[in-house]
Amino acid sequence: MTTSVTLTPSSSSSPIVLITGGSRGLGRSAALAAAKSGIDVVLTYRQQAAEAHAVVAEIESLGRRAVALALDVGDVASFGAFAAQLAQALQTTWQRERFDFLVNNAGMGVHTPFAETTEAQFDALANVHFKGVFFLTQKLLPLMNDGGRILNVSSGLARFALPGYAAYAAMKGAIEVLSRYLAKELGPRGIAVNVVAPGAIETDFGDGAVRDNAQLNAFIASQTALGRVGVPDDIGPLVAALLQPSTRWVNAQRVEASGGMFL
Repeated sequence: MTTSVTLTPSSSSSPIVLITGGSRGLGRSAALAAAKSGIDVVLTYRQQAAEAHAVVAEIESLGRRAVALALDVGDVASFGAFAAQLAQALQTTWQRERFDFLVNNAGMGVHTPFAETTEAQFDALANVHFKGVFFLTQKLLPLMNDGGRILNVSSGLARFALPGYAAYAAMKGAIEVLSRYLAKELGPRGIAVNVVAPGAIETDFGDGAVRDNAQLNAFIASQTALGRVGVPDDIGPLVAALLQPSTRWVNAQRVEASGGMFL
């Protein structure tokens, strides 16, 4: 089957993207958008096994192949076993040894004033949003094809400041710096590394505050040039677009998708 994506790697088979946190929200939207653009998908989930397998079924209904694997991105000690599981899934489902694209999307939110943020909250955010991304990417590099892409998910909060997000936003700022270093160091392998920074999105992230709190939703809409709060499908197609050959020269860039928040 001819797809819309072609790579230098090894074969004419469809490229494969690994998306962490692909069972819901932005990850789910990205997984489906990637599938619609001709990319096969490995998605990870931490607890939502049923939701993850439902996404797999949706992807398969689009004519693409997909696998869901359990992963706690905050547990660095588990990454070796996960890499082995991924290698087995690649061999079983695709008869391949490597995948092409990595989207570090999985995350969790904490909304707490700086003065009240605990060390436990800080450590949890660091493990998931920074340390986990750093060492998962490192562990998976041997399984990635040359000429591929890495896309790290940041946040509009790394550009503008809202009280209560100091720790979370600091982790995303670290990811943006890390992404530039990855782009530099992985350039010899032809791997481009970019950042997508969503604005406020209506999902269950952070206990669904943006989606369910009408006052907060209205405030964000009033501060957004396009006059509304974002939805997952404002982000997923952008992720898929940054994996296409047409965007191959975009590298070491931060792409904010916020509808124009706080301009």
